[in-house]
Amino acid sequence: MQGLRFDELFAFLTAAPLSSADLSRLRDWLDNIRDPAECLALIEAAAAGRPCPHCACARLHRSGFASGLQRYRCLGCRRSFNALTGTPLARLRKRECWLPYIKCLLESRTVRDAALVTGVHRTTSFRWRHRFAPGAARHRAAALTGIVEADETYRLESQKGSRTLSRPPRKRGGAARRRGINREHDCLLVARDRIGTTLDFHTGRGPVTAAQLRTCLQPVLPGDGLLISDGAAPYVRFALDAGIMHESINVRAGRRARGAIHIQNVNGWHSRFKNWLVRFKGVASRYLANYSGWQRLLDAQALRTPAQWLCAAVRQV
Repeated sequence: MQGLRFDELFAFLTAAPLSSADLSRLRDWLDNIRDPAECLALIEAAAAGRPCPHCACARLHRSGFASGLQRYRCLGCRRSFNALTGTPLARLRKRECWLPYIKCLLESRTVRDAALVTGVHRTTSFRWRHRFAPGAARHRAAALTGIVEADETYRLESQKGSRTLSRPPRKRGGAARRRGINREHDCLLVARDRIGTTLDFHTGRGPVTAAQLRTCLQPVLPGDGLLISDGAAPYVRFALDAGIMHESINVRAGRRARGAIHIQNVNGWHSRFKNWLVRFKGVASRYLANYSGWQRLLDAQALRTPAQWLCAAVRQV
């Protein structure tokens, strides 16, 4: 079989009876075949015209090739770089597998499943997940418009994958030692306007505070917009201090909406995010922001192809 020519292989496949499972595997294999030059061309095109990543100087000249990518030398700081320098994808290898791997991200495959499909080791698959996902997620809306719904969701902190724990171990999916929201929970703040633009913020452990809302929300809220929340005290205090129009819904009293005043859009995003996380069987707290950014990209459907995802990860913010 080592000296088998393509014509002989094609004749063999034509004559062999293929089941539906065999045909599915063959289609997946063919879909994952990529010309290495395709990935390199996309990288070069996405980074075209970028200044020096070290000093932001726009004066540079070509300085040879390395690993298939054009290198440049800055005339300001005299340092060299390529299209991936300063991006989350710098120093990653096996570029011929990048586009098939990004397709696995678009399909929300697990680490081991993506490794099997692309032919890389599972540790490489995990490393790539936390380079490609946050790399593309850097590209997000600068501001929200009109009516903005804001609410936070909490997840029990997890030290999955850590060699040393800062607390006694517990079974996966266990419960906090104290009732209510406390420092044992990670807070994910989500703001979403009525046209579907979503921004996510990982504010750390414990309940959200007015200071955290000021840091996260004030730069992205429109000055003439309307903020809607569940009426928690930090939102009231933040809106009053920032001079922002604010309406609240008393969800605890069973009131879900008051005409157009509701937070069902952002709560729907929370629900989709939690259901999507189930397939990964636990997410470490230190990676929660990566997963929320990944889900934000999938939910918005802004990056529909591996090529678009790769270009978004390469472009300098």
